[in-house]
Amino acid sequence: MLGAQWSSPFGARPISAAVMTAEIRLRERQSAIARARETDGTNGGGGGGNDDGRVADKWQLLRALSEARERFGVSDRTISVLEALLSFQPGKAIDGAQPIIVFPSNRELSLRTRGMAPATLRRHIAALIQAGLLLRRDSPNGKRYRRRDESGEGGEEAFGFDLSALAFRAGDIFEAAEIARREDRIARRLRAALSLHRRDIRKVVEAALVEARPGDWMAYAARLAALTLQRTARAPIDALEAMEADLVRLRAEVETAYLDAMTDQEMSANDDRSERHYQNSKPDLPIDSKPGAKAEGNAVSRWSGEGEAETPEAEAVPERAPEVRGMSFDLATVLSLCPDITAYALQPMRDWRSFVTVAHLVRGFLGISPDAWHRACEAMGEIQAATVIAAMLQRSDRIASPGGYLRSLTARAAKGQFRVEPMLRALA
Repeated sequence: MLGAQWSSPFGARPISAAVMTAEIRLRERQSAIARARETDGTNGGGGGGNDDGRVADKWQLLRALSEARERFGVSDRTISVLEALLSFQPGKAIDGAQPIIVFPSNRELSLRTRGMAPATLRRHIAALIQAGLLLRRDSPNGKRYRRRDESGEGGEEAFGFDLSALAFRAGDIFEAAEIARREDRIARRLRAALSLHRRDIRKVVEAALVEARPGDWMAYAARLAALTLQRTARAPIDALEAMEADLVRLRAEVETAYLDAMTDQEMSANDDRSERHYQNSKPDLPIDSKPGAKAEGNAVSRWSGEGEAETPEAEAVPERAPEVRGMSFDLATVLSLCPDITAYALQPMRDWRSFVTVAHLVRGFLGISPDAWHRACEAMGEIQAATVIAAMLQRSDRIASPGGYLRSLTARAAKGQFRVEPMLRALA
């Protein structure tokens, strides 16, 4: 039967049973639509109608195929070749009721694919045919052309690429695109949940380390690091769900351990008491109060704020600039120049003691050993060493080895050749 014929490729191109069967089925459907039109005597397709999924806006169809390209096994460059072929077919709608033959020359097709090489074009065209989105209708000599009738009014026969297969796959393509969009929404939700779980777990572990809570917090941190290293950008939904389940379990363990480590007084403390404590705290900074004071390296350890009675009338004492070996910046200025360190603080840093505590925590995240930190505190003093850590964190993207860099600064400080003030001025 003429309507069910299939066309073999020219030259050495092979033919597969899948391609041959797909073309035969397409020609049978087109013949059935043609017979229905003859029976009804209309131009609308008769019994076939437009509800059989064969008519679609070609640009909407191309967009849907781009969203569902993984399901059809085609790449973005393959779709760009299909876009170039569609540009040779006039109009916006494609109707698969009859063959839609486009016959561009190799040169013109290469130009419309932004100069794609002929060998690359052939590879992507073969991928479209294998995916059932394109049919090849080769002439006896392999050329692409249209043979006109004697009057020259229309094309009697054309040889090139048949786009009617794409039109008949419109329903499958739109359905696959909807599934891809739904899965993408689920994946985005899961990735957002993973980020939130990781952030919350990290915050609890950091708080527990800063507050010296009893518990194996480094083991929790190691488990979190292992889960954080898993890539989620292109992970399938089942893998994302498995990651979320692991993080939910870890979060439950971390939160339980943190709450179990809290005292009864902490569990029953109200916000009023906490705020009054912050407002009335009076950090003592005897760094240069007396000529006979000890070395600056022990300045933080000699603070005497603990054990003092609080009075309701007491007001917060503003931080003074510590005169530690040439350093004249107050805490507020240091935090304004090094704002990244505030992300590691569980509570606002209102005094130098809390600043040094957070810097000690950040030291571990930067990969600086406890020995390097101890030597820096001995050579510079704890406040100045903590300020160096904050400045290094602010410029961590430019420091290849934070530990080696701190040891170098420590050696210079021991010789009296380093001051933190120029480093802070450079940040300003």
